[in-house]
Amino acid sequence: MIGLPQSVLHPFQPRLLRELESYRRGRLVSDIGAGVTVGIVALPLAMAFGIASGVTPQAGIFTAIIAGFLISALGGSKVQIGGPAGAFIVIIAGIIDRYGLANLFIATIMAGVLLFAMGLFKLGSLIRFIPVSIVIGFTNGIAVLIAISQVKDFLGLSTSKFPADFFGQIAALHAALPSINLTALAIGCACLALLFLWPKLLPPASRFGRVPGSIIVLVLATVVVSAAKLPVETIGSRFGDLPQALPAFALPAFSWDTVRNLVAPTLTIALLGAIESLLCARVADQMIDDRHDPNQELMAQGIANFITPFFGGIPATGTIARTTTNVRAGATSPIAGLVHAATLLLIVLAGASLAKHVPLVALAAILLFVAWNMGEWSEFARLKQFNLTYRTVMLATFFSTVVFDLTVAVEVGLVLACLFFIYRMSSLTSIARVMDDTLPHGAARREGVVAYRVFGSLFFGTVGKLEALMESDAAPQVMVLDLHQVVSIDTTGLDALETIQRGLVKRGAYLVLCDLNAQPISLLRRSGFAERLGRENVCTTLTEALRRAEQLSTPKP
Repeated sequence: MIGLPQSVLHPFQPRLLRELESYRRGRLVSDIGAGVTVGIVALPLAMAFGIASGVTPQAGIFTAIIAGFLISALGGSKVQIGGPAGAFIVIIAGIIDRYGLANLFIATIMAGVLLFAMGLFKLGSLIRFIPVSIVIGFTNGIAVLIAISQVKDFLGLSTSKFPADFFGQIAALHAALPSINLTALAIGCACLALLFLWPKLLPPASRFGRVPGSIIVLVLATVVVSAAKLPVETIGSRFGDLPQALPAFALPAFSWDTVRNLVAPTLTIALLGAIESLLCARVADQMIDDRHDPNQELMAQGIANFITPFFGGIPATGTIARTTTNVRAGATSPIAGLVHAATLLLIVLAGASLAKHVPLVALAAILLFVAWNMGEWSEFARLKQFNLTYRTVMLATFFSTVVFDLTVAVEVGLVLACLFFIYRMSSLTSIARVMDDTLPHGAARREGVVAYRVFGSLFFGTVGKLEALMESDAAPQVMVLDLHQVVSIDTTGLDALETIQRGLVKRGAYLVLCDLNAQPISLLRRSGFAERLGRENVCTTLTEALRRAEQLSTPKP
């Protein structure tokens, strides 16, 4: 840190500290109520996310407790709830399948360091530069993958190993279809129907309507399966009893050879965690009319993802479903998030033994419901309302997410978005010859003087239009470029101007520039091109430039 200017680094200022300065007793009551509510909601989701990710249900719960506490205590949002997220299910399952569980922990730790560095060096705002078409594309793709991953437990299928890739999952489901458990299917359909109908049967404003549908489904399915001794798989039959305490601190096996192989999964976890957490924080801001600190939020996410794997946890990020529940339950500060983590801890300490009776088909139904709500399916119907660029980027990102993985999808989406942006900016840039009847009043024109008005931006995607000027007029004595409507010039555009100037000099001709905006004139001066061109050939107005051109084109005695 020594030697870096203070402005380079973002100060570590958790939102909790600022909220405590004006905290009142009334807010505490609201935060406790909200924290208990969201803690109960988080329980089935944490277990379901853990199982769907290829780890144990307790790994999901421990992540919700530890990461949820750290994100609320150290984050930059008032009401964001952190923990295991549906978006990570496919990513985690793929990493475990390819690299193993121990390497997932190492990749998560490294992703935590990367996330903290992103926040420390004020890169939080850069996440907003990702186009919405990419975000919708990979969000819908992840929702599809979550749904497919839950079909096995929803149908009660028997498979030795369920692969992580899309086509492998489809093949495994097809092969296992004869082993369908009709009892599990019936329970799953009933659970899924209740999840959709619960808000309509009992509106949230009613007394019992405030109880989350996922809790109702979990309790009813567990009671029915246990009482009737139905032949469906449960948490206990697959994972055994859940421990009634937090796991001990443990160091994963670490080597530099392993680290080199985990660059891709590390970047994937960090990128997805950053995008999800900051999108969630923006949603929360809109609900409570507030503004979060994205850099502080990334630092908190980094610390949470660095520490949680030492206790057997999986990657964590901000979660929209639990954050919106927190807001609607009346949360006013990060205290609610701390209470949420404490509530989960109490449930683990007091009732973990009961969780072994929870049927896996009920958790699968909950995740199918999460996947449905997670996807923005209406965007597919609205695609015809958008231009070709939006449709291409969104569909390419969606299919890349489903068929390949999130890293490839984001890369494909960003490359396409950049190419379309370059094409769009290039098409908006134009160069037109200034005709005599459009000249400013009092400006004269002499034979051999050619003037052009440039509109747009001179960058690597548009220099071809600039270079074509030397072909359109074989031998002008003076070329005047009016750059008043040029908002920016990059180094490639500057190089094109220098090429034109050198070409004109070889012919005994001159280049005159006029009416430059702040960024172009700054670049010309810093590069030394203004000096090489001659300060008298960099004019403030077109009239002045044409007068200078007359002087240059007048034969010398």
